Order: sequence, then structure tokens, then C-alpha cells
Amino acid sequence: MTCDLADVPEELRDAVAAALAAAGVGEGHLSVELVGAARIQELNREHGGRDRPTDVLSFPLDGAAEVAGPRELGDVVICPEHADDVVEAAVHGVLHLCGYDHEADAGEMLALQDRVIEQLKPRRPSGASNLLGGGDGQ
Repeated sequence: MTCDLADVPEELRDAVAAALAAAGVGEGHLSVELVGAARIQELNREHGGRDRPTDVLSFPLDGAAEVAGPRELGDVVICPEHADDVVEAAVHGVLHLCGYDHEADAGEMLALQDRVIEQLKPRRPSGASNLLGGGDGQ
């Protein structure tokens, strides 16, 4: 079985696949949705207790637990207008789905994120740091 990326925008599939591979996840399903500021603020308020828009939120489902069928990794929600780099936001969100937590580790998640982004650079066209628009750095 492989990872099901059908619910990931095509322009983000390479980044999502690279993040999954770096995290050692070879199978499962996840989705990535691009939303506006009002929607991500609503999700951040309901699920994170912060009443403000943000760049990316992750909603893990199965985590590392054993499951009977294919893993349901979860959902990543990205607000392009608040992301400096939508590709980096996708990688960041996927690593959270894979169990990484930069707020609790000793820098491993962000170091892995940097390695994945560096790997993707040869495949990204010049000026594509924010290929989907946005970017106020929130």
C-alpha cells in the first residue's frame, strides 16, 4: 500500500510525499485543504483556543497507533494569505500528522522540516517559495 494523496492539491503533492517519506510513513491517507483567513481563524478558535488566523493547522487522526485497515493520517489546513511559504506550511503540517511536535521536541521536527525543504529546492521553480499566494508571516 502507498500513501493516498488524492485529497492533496496537485501542486503540493511532491512536498507532502517528501514529508511523509522523511517521517518514515509509507502508507495511509491524508488531506490538505487551502482556506481563507476567516475559516482558519474559526478552526484555530475551536480547536486551538486562539481567536486569530494562522498559517497552518494539523488535525491528526490515527497517530502512531496500530489500525485494522489503512491509516487515516488526518487533515492539514493551510491559509495561503497567512503563510510565507505554502510548500513549507504543507511540510510542517504533515510532519505534525506524523507525530512530530516542535513545541515538545529538542529541535528534531524543525531540522527535519528544513531537510525536506532543502530536498525540494531543485524541483521548485525559481520564485516559487509561495506558489499559491499569500504571505504575511502570521
